[in-house]
Amino acid sequence: MRMLKFSIVPLLVAFGLMSGGCATDKTVVAQADQMNTQLKPAELSDAELSSYLQQVGDRIIGSAKELDAQGYGPKSHKSGGDNSWMFGKNMEFHFVNSKTVNAFTTGGDHMYVYNALFQMCKDEEELAAVMSHEYGHVYARHVAKGMNRQYAALAGAAALAGAGYVAGGKENGAQYAGLGFAAGSAGGQFLNMGFTRGDEAEADHLGFDFYTHAGWDPNQFSQFFKDMIAAGYDKTPAMLSDHPTLASRVQTVDGYVKALPPQAASWRKPPIADAAKFKELQQKAAALAKTQPDDSKLANSQQLLAALPRSCIIPYTTQDEVQARQAIQQKAEQQQQQPAGSSSSKKKKHHDDTSASATPAAGNQVISSPTQ
Repeated sequence: MRMLKFSIVPLLVAFGLMSGGCATDKTVVAQADQMNTQLKPAELSDAELSSYLQQVGDRIIGSAKELDAQGYGPKSHKSGGDNSWMFGKNMEFHFVNSKTVNAFTTGGDHMYVYNALFQMCKDEEELAAVMSHEYGHVYARHVAKGMNRQYAALAGAAALAGAGYVAGGKENGAQYAGLGFAAGSAGGQFLNMGFTRGDEAEADHLGFDFYTHAGWDPNQFSQFFKDMIAAGYDKTPAMLSDHPTLASRVQTVDGYVKALPPQAASWRKPPIADAAKFKELQQKAAALAKTQPDDSKLANSQQLLAALPRSCIIPYTTQDEVQARQAIQQKAEQQQQQPAGSSSSKKKKHHDDTSASATPAAGNQVISSPTQ
């Protein structure tokens, strides 16, 4: 198997392990940019796809900006300082090449839609609902709240136990790594707790209002949740999950629809892409994903994508999510144990490079979608 070079320090920064004190907007945005650097190799590079996704995102942001001007939002939004960056031109939505059904935001200028999720959407309304939810996390500063609760640090220790050797140095490395191993099976729970049950419910509420005021059909907001239920993703009892079940989210959204004012009908606008165009864009993304170069950088990015929490979409930790974290942990341990510049290391690298074409990338070996 080819040894993949993995940059630990930027990843630690991305997860907030190097931040101290209260997280500010500046801190969150900077760390989001660090994460985007790690994920960029997995982004689907196509002008038409990028333009379409950004148009959907800009429509959501425009709706949120109008509501912000009316004083709309939770305390975390109103008391968080200058909100203008949330509505600026730097806000970007990205398609990423991954077989994992997920969408997420790092809380700053970047939001990500996984190609597998895009392929599951029946129409633009379903895609827009997911994207509106993700933007709700940004609007309410949920990532900053998670950093302040130190969940990101706990997640890093659990998911990247081997990185403890790097963070702790010669004297404390074993102790830090031991902390990661001690977290063991709880690692997935800590990582998912970056967004709490309350955060997810609030993002649904905010997202519904952004989505509805932006002109999409409010009756379709919960349709993607229903699709996920039909695909078997809502199998964890509510009392055993840190996040609302998909069924409960559908029920709550039904209440939001019933509470809409009479004038809500006048907010409706046609979708950016009609049914035929949406299907065409899905086919283009699927074809592009197959041509994406399967090199080490892409494998690292895809593995990181698979290891990230999916609480916005799935109310439990999946097996491939855990496997991806374990693989990242193993890489960190191998890097620490391998002497820098050793002749054996160089020899192994030369051998692996010559056989790389015959060996699947490690990131692809651990990534699998439950729907595949």
